[in-house]
Amino acid sequence: MASKRGQGVPVRLSGSRCDGFTLIELVITVAIVGILATAAMPMAELAVQRSKEQELRSALREIRTAIDAYKQAVDEGRITRAADASGYPPSLQALAAGVEDAKHPGRAKIYFLRRIPRDPMVSDPGIPAEETWGLRSYASAPEDPQAGEDVFDVYSRNDRTGLNGIPYREW
Repeated sequence: MASKRGQGVPVRLSGSRCDGFTLIELVITVAIVGILATAAMPMAELAVQRSKEQELRSALREIRTAIDAYKQAVDEGRITRAADASGYPPSLQALAAGVEDAKHPGRAKIYFLRRIPRDPMVSDPGIPAEETWGLRSYASAPEDPQAGEDVFDVYSRNDRTGLNGIPYREW
């Protein structure tokens, strides 16, 4: 192609090609993508942690609501208890396995959970869901929770601190 001088139209010589990228363009592109990926990684990790924390809140609320419902059923006389018992469930499994309804013996069971949720902060899938939680009995102190004859509360056994600055054990 020939062009008139001074009109800014490019001249293309026969046999020359303008296809593809130069090596420097490729290096710059890879560097930009690398910088963007480096900036995105902490954001992705933060999103994963936020998701696990939301699952933890939900699981704690579900179990604690079931424990309270069990205690209320005991107080209403729907579940029999020993005179010296606190009225809280003997285990987390009792919430999912169900207990016999004292007002309708032999006919119905009362279920408080469909299944025991897992602590999302425990990464080992081989551990049963009920063993992922720390248990606090009614007789133990809040600042030093200990398992006992009943389940008054549950907590995460993870030692890390949440995004809100509170350790997971104290949620």
